Amino acid sequence: MNPMQRTAVLNVVGLSGTLLSEHTPHLRRFRERGSFAPIAPAFPAVTCTAQANYLTGRLPRDHGIVGNGWYHRELAEVHFWKQSNHLVTAPKLWDELRACDPQFTCAKLFWWFNMYSTADYSITPRPMYPADGRKVFDIYTRPAAVRHEIQRDLGPFPFATFWGPAAGVTSPQGGPDAATRWIAESAKWIEGRFQPTLNLIYLPHLDYNLQRYGVSDGPSDGPRLKAQIVPDLRASDAIAGELIAFFEARGVQVIVLSEYGLVNVERPIHLNREFRRRGWIAVREELGRELLDCGASQVFAVADHQVAHVYLSDPRIAGEVREVIEQTGAEVLGAAEKAAAGLDHPRAGDLIAVAPQNSWFTYYYWLDDAVAPDFARCVDIHRKPGYDPVELFADPSFSPLGLRAKIAWRLLQKRLGFRMLMDVIPLDAGLVKGSHGVRSANQADWPVMLTGKPGQLPAGPIESDQVYHRLRHLITAGK
Repeated sequence: MNPMQRTAVLNVVGLSGTLLSEHTPHLRRFRERGSFAPIAPAFPAVTCTAQANYLTGRLPRDHGIVGNGWYHRELAEVHFWKQSNHLVTAPKLWDELRACDPQFTCAKLFWWFNMYSTADYSITPRPMYPADGRKVFDIYTRPAAVRHEIQRDLGPFPFATFWGPAAGVTSPQGGPDAATRWIAESAKWIEGRFQPTLNLIYLPHLDYNLQRYGVSDGPSDGPRLKAQIVPDLRASDAIAGELIAFFEARGVQVIVLSEYGLVNVERPIHLNREFRRRGWIAVREELGRELLDCGASQVFAVADHQVAHVYLSDPRIAGEVREVIEQTGAEVLGAAEKAAAGLDHPRAGDLIAVAPQNSWFTYYYWLDDAVAPDFARCVDIHRKPGYDPVELFADPSFSPLGLRAKIAWRLLQKRLGFRMLMDVIPLDAGLVKGSHGVRSANQADWPVMLTGKPGQLPAGPIESDQVYHRLRHLITAGK
């Protein structure tokens, strides 16, 4: 076998053909001198499923990652954004390559399912949760010593800019947010220290404002990119260009790809509220707040962007549930359709709801905001029984001065040792203008794959589970 080609994979989240524009000169030049192909999106087209498809060459029916989260039937609980790699029940790319060459090593930087994997070097966000109720930002690494060494050299990981209202805020110099910059610097640090054969690097900056503002305006003379995302395109392009130059100077081939492309949305669909009105949703009242009681509910939806897994305790009402979902304008997938989509896995919903392209699903189940759970107004990705992009916003009912004062007061409470809630998130799902999860009718909205040499990719789309084979071929083809 030829010696393996050391490779860095830059996962520029949200990048699509539409966004490769005059605002991304480094990526455009990389595309022009190399190869380009759209990727037919994973289904659902969300982070965890797409990454699992790419790194196993399998579909959810085999690797089990049916979304960013799902209902654990044995526990009667919804869990999102879990991190154990054992959840991915198919062989991984790095294991297959290491079997071919025992000298092969892999670094996995902020890609998901990054704890307890067999990758040689890992870094992933992992807060500490002391018994007094605090949440202390931190990271998890393999080897464990990297956790202290890299933060000694780069400073603490800026967790607040990785997700939440501060995420995606460009630096005063026009660069990417602090979290994306830190991840990029960690990639250089890992390269300098360990020189892995494969370096998987997650660059999320572009994703945030695409969800906040959408992708484009649609004047009569053709779509035009939203002005609000232009700085993000430039910042993401600059950091990608910097990493391309850094790795290529060290003889490392670079592959750029993305997990999904986003589309404009204008309508949130509240499936759980529709089920609640029909008496199918059970809630528990705790301290004057309503908590979804999944195990006692007849029907509930686990919302994940534009796809929702719908779980039924009584299959006899499946027909009624289907009618309710279809009345919202969504498509419903049953057993046969799930199998055709490769989503026939026990973790998947009994029914799958697929939103129209201009819509997305909320997790909201309460009918009165006064009794919404306390975590609804917080950034709380693990407690919410569904994905919540509204966490990217600060409550617009506060003036800027009032919002700063509230945050300052909450931080003071925290420093003084009091329990506090950073309850600054609005409950207005209409704020969200971009989403993903379904396959856009416009191929320009699909995710992409780019390499630095011509002739390395096909002219037509690559299926998401075939990305694995493309990566493997590019790594094993030799220099």
